[in-house]
Amino acid sequence: MAKLKSTLPNMLLSLTLICLFAAGVLATVNMQTAGPIAAAKAAALENAIKEVTPEFDNSPLADAYRAVTSDGDSLVIYPALKGGEPVGVAVESFTMNGFSGEIRVIVGFDTEGKILNYSVLQHAETPGLGSKMQEWFRTDKNRQSVIGRSLAAGNLTVAKDGGDVDAITASTITSRAFLQTLNRAYSAYKGTDAGTGATAATDAVTEATEAAEATETTETTESTEKGGENE
Repeated sequence: MAKLKSTLPNMLLSLTLICLFAAGVLATVNMQTAGPIAAAKAAALENAIKEVTPEFDNSPLADAYRAVTSDGDSLVIYPALKGGEPVGVAVESFTMNGFSGEIRVIVGFDTEGKILNYSVLQHAETPGLGSKMQEWFRTDKNRQSVIGRSLAAGNLTVAKDGGDVDAITASTITSRAFLQTLNRAYSAYKGTDAGTGATAATDAVTEATEAAEATETTETTESTEKGGENE
């Protein structure tokens, strides 16, 4: 085969062919891995739900629904049922107010609205400081733990802001953000806004709650001030 002359059109043709070949390979790899990746994510999420709710015999992922707070944010709620009866829920919540951006958690509530457990799904907080939230807020020491607390009387806030939860040492911003995710989770579960406590008066939220308790799936249609990270 005669060697192509090193001209601009020939170089452009060669680059085009290379790009098309690479795109084809990437598309093929993506199609082959999309299924396993999705399955792995679903399994990880179901394990997280099991960590924060009582034992259940339904499929929370299949029965999941969305609840909307009055500020317009939508959170996914996974109902946990045993013998067709509600035993709790897991709520996937988030905030963008972490020290390094987004914090995403899943928190479990019993049927009375008390916190059963939580798991941090995603964060980029400072290692050794904000990252301690994974265990800090379930450690039974002083006023650190949020396990067993009810948010019915109001939002959880750090002691520095007049609340009764001890913030992570030198990580007040992270602590505020973490508690905000819990407040937002509870507000979505109960159909109220985390910031104002106002009822999210939408028929969709009411219908979704009733549907979850009947093991049916229904789809329905954040902010704290930042202070210094060091206390």
